[in-house]
Amino acid sequence: MQNYKIEHKSEHHRYVITVDGEQAGFADYHEDGDVRDFNHTVIDPAFRGQGLSSPLIQAALDDSRQAGKKIIPSCSAVEHFLDKNEGYKDLLK
Repeated sequence: MQNYKIEHKSEHHRYVITVDGEQAGFADYHEDGDVRDFNHTVIDPAFRGQGLSSPLIQAALDDSRQAGKKIIPSCSAVEHFLDKNEGYKDLLK
């Protein structure tokens, strides 16, 4: 597995994953009060198949939990992650 880093770019309402310094994908959200609607997750085609969406979504949800936010999984990737990870269902609005 390559070295990856996940950052919250709050000014852009986005979590970004970089691999070896290159942006590999992102998870966008819209925030309304204490609710984050995760509406778009993208992994760049050059990085697909490397299992990067799960750590990206997990980091975004962990950070949302720590910030006291609830979530709406409008993005199918986030919805799929929640289906496989019951421990995050408490975040659902």
